[in-house]
Amino acid sequence: MKRTDYKKQKKSSGKRLAIKVALLLTLSLFLVVVAYATSLQKKAENMAVRAYEAVPDRPKSEIREVKVEPANDNVSILFIGVDDSEARHQGDSNSRSDALLLATLNPDNKTVKLVSIPRDSYAYIPEVGYKDKITHAHAFGGTRATIETVEELFEIPVDYYVKMNFNAFIDVVDAVGGIDVEVPYDRTEKDENDKYSIHLKKGMQHLDGKHALALARTRKLDTDVERGKRQQMILQAIMKEAVSVKSITKYGDVIEAVGDNMKTDMTYDVMKSFLEYAKGGLPQVETLSLKGYDDMSTGTYFWKLDETYLAEVKQLLKVHLGLSPDSSILTDSGSKMNGSTEEALEDSFND
Repeated sequence: MKRTDYKKQKKSSGKRLAIKVALLLTLSLFLVVVAYATSLQKKAENMAVRAYEAVPDRPKSEIREVKVEPANDNVSILFIGVDDSEARHQGDSNSRSDALLLATLNPDNKTVKLVSIPRDSYAYIPEVGYKDKITHAHAFGGTRATIETVEELFEIPVDYYVKMNFNAFIDVVDAVGGIDVEVPYDRTEKDENDKYSIHLKKGMQHLDGKHALALARTRKLDTDVERGKRQQMILQAIMKEAVSVKSITKYGDVIEAVGDNMKTDMTYDVMKSFLEYAKGGLPQVETLSLKGYDDMSTGTYFWKLDETYLAEVKQLLKVHLGLSPDSSILTDSGSKMNGSTEEALEDSFND
């Protein structure tokens, strides 16, 4: 064999070897990805099983004629934040809800309405048959009483609930690598153990779980309504981080963070159906706050809701869930609006 032929044969063999190595590496990477995805799915399934807790004798909202399917229907989810920390000596059965956020989801236009409910709102609680602070509903009757109170307040069904304690909140924020939010003021605040160890700085900040929780809870320098707005902002920041490409490898940590700190009546299959909302980017989230005023006429502080404004919010949510036709509604002054109910009300929220 000629030397040149030998060199060509050697070069050709080298190319074949390089191709084989490349194919082997590609196959190995593929198997790793599949294994990771399979492991992640199994971990998520196990978490969903541990977290599942149906509300007794409530297969669906009594306001619904049939149970909804999130992949196809407009649905609502009530997020309940509770403080079950040892420092506050509150068990799950008698803790008050520290945060209430009601979300309605519309898959057709890929939008979410997120309503913050001030914890001191004066509302009728069916569990006890009288009005009180809405935060007390959970102490009176747990998840069921809270759901029924919110349904009574807005006259819409609550299809699902998600209840988390503060340990999960801290761990989830840390699991996604922290969040970027606008801090409204400088403040030293309590940590999850009620110790003043958290120092918040005014301006756009990157917060870990402990600092994010402190920002979500504080209300000493403003109002409960502003507190609700901060909670909405933080929830949106978490959603933004959770769907980012850089967070894909952190999903396992997020699942672990939720762990035994969450309860929900959503099965694993129901949870997966909500992924449709995240395809192609985050849905358009519109945040709403309930207007009202401070009231100490009874000697106890309440946040009395503006009934006219509350009626407008009710109508907006009913339209978003497809439970009411999109028609004109009343403004604060009582005059009818023309055009889209949703656009008119949202304009008033932005004023």
